[in-house]
Amino acid sequence: MNRFEAFRALHRPGRPLFLPNAWDRASAAALAARGFPAIGTTSLGVAAAAGLPDAAGATRETTLWLARDLVRLPVLVSVDIEGGFGPTPEDVAELAADLERLGVAGVNIEDGLHGGAGLNDPALQCELITAIKRTAPGLFVNARTDTHWLGTPEDPRDETRRRAAAYLAAGADGIFVPGLAHEGPIAALADGLGAPLNVLLPQGGPGLSRLAALGVSRVSTGSLLFRAALHAAVDTAGRALEGAPLPVGLPSYADAQDLAAAYVPPETRRPGRPG
Repeated sequence: MNRFEAFRALHRPGRPLFLPNAWDRASAAALAARGFPAIGTTSLGVAAAAGLPDAAGATRETTLWLARDLVRLPVLVSVDIEGGFGPTPEDVAELAADLERLGVAGVNIEDGLHGGAGLNDPALQCELITAIKRTAPGLFVNARTDTHWLGTPEDPRDETRRRAAAYLAAGADGIFVPGLAHEGPIAALADGLGAPLNVLLPQGGPGLSRLAALGVSRVSTGSLLFRAALHAAVDTAGRALEGAPLPVGLPSYADAQDLAAAYVPPETRRPGRPG
């Protein structure tokens, strides 16, 4: 079974893929060491860690550099490419082909426009999806629709179904609906979709076992782990300043150093760093 087939096989209704999202090599290596079979990237984490805005198309080269790095880990990798990092289907297809050659197993591509300016025209979004599948047919294309985050003029559930059907017809392998957090709509969409449904792990909503029972095939953490890491860092610094007890059970220096074991740097230098 090649990496594409292995990644597809992890998407099972009732036994969903739990996909933690990393933002750099250390976070991905730590998750791989924990035993997760697949890891995604978080566009917010990647962008914020690089001092760039999310969902603005600003991190194409950073994302490519990170993907080239992460495929060296013993896990399957799915990469968040925001809206495609290019103005034309040809640009997006070129990126997809690069990722496929690197060894990436899948991509997320979203229809939300920069700055919360609404949703991309579904016909244009379908062109992007078709271009990816034509150029990189092995990639698992997880088509994200932001109908429940950005809203629609009518019931977001109806627009979600319409867009999901169009994206699947264009060649998408799965549908990702962040913001879908209530059991009824999740079960209804999963039941009639005919393809893997991906949701974000809802904070305060149904947990993994319940999402499995609702028919979800993939559960992602999105930017949750990155935000949790920021919170933990600031909280620990505050505790040290105040003389409060520090957290226990932290990785040691050696543990962190081991994340770089057998590491071979990517062939190209990281964008923005001097050679």
